[in-house]
Amino acid sequence: MTHRPGRRAYLLITLFALLLVVIPFLFWYQTWFGRKLTDAQLDQYFADQSRPRHAQHALVQLSKRLELRQEVSRWYPNVLQQAANSDPKLRETAAWVMGQDRRYEPFHDALARLVRDPQPMVRRNAALALAGYGDGAARPELVAMLRPYTIAAPAAGTLKYRLKPGDYVNPDTLVAHIGAVEVRSPVPGEVRALERRDGVAAAPGDPLASLAPDQHHVWEALRALYLVGQPADLEDVERYLRPVPGMPEAIRSQAALTAQAIRSRQPAQ
Repeated sequence: MTHRPGRRAYLLITLFALLLVVIPFLFWYQTWFGRKLTDAQLDQYFADQSRPRHAQHALVQLSKRLELRQEVSRWYPNVLQQAANSDPKLRETAAWVMGQDRRYEPFHDALARLVRDPQPMVRRNAALALAGYGDGAARPELVAMLRPYTIAAPAAGTLKYRLKPGDYVNPDTLVAHIGAVEVRSPVPGEVRALERRDGVAAAPGDPLASLAPDQHHVWEALRALYLVGQPADLEDVERYLRPVPGMPEAIRSQAALTAQAIRSRQPAQ
């Protein structure tokens, strides 16, 4: 004679099934930067130094409010504080926020520092923001966004690649191991070439992989150079007047507009 599970067993099974759904949802909900925050939550999240993602969430929500032209200047000191944070993700996000209100001069000063940041994504966001100010200090980084990027070895040891040519990487994608050290890509792009053989010894600074410029970064850099580009930048801009693998037609159109704007700034002969 078989015994059917009792009511308690059914309840436990149902509870377990609910937990399988609810726990991942709550985790996603708490970490999703699209979740709106109240003014009180913004204050709380900026004050919570133990959880950097809270400050990043608050920065993203300030950005969204700025897009809607809402008044958020009371939190600008918090943005400046995050722009000096040791966490590069917070500096990167703060740079993006600061580019959305060019009336606040302390943002300009902070961006001028961040465009020299050791982290490429921080520099890129700062350069795009500075271009909105018409600040030529953005130009070197904007031009770099149009060129291939080389990932260098951060340490010495035996090299073991985790990807191959043709793979696309996002920031923080694992590229290789050098001994026990993880090498992650600091920028997005398609792997054009692996610069060394798998299994060889690598020294700090050795080139490991070359990345093609990311189309979205190229697009944004061309738009920014439309504002601040100079004749010395034309060679890099005009490279995109020709068909480039992986680049949409809109890139060629923007490159033409940018080149035209730069030429208009050339002094008369």
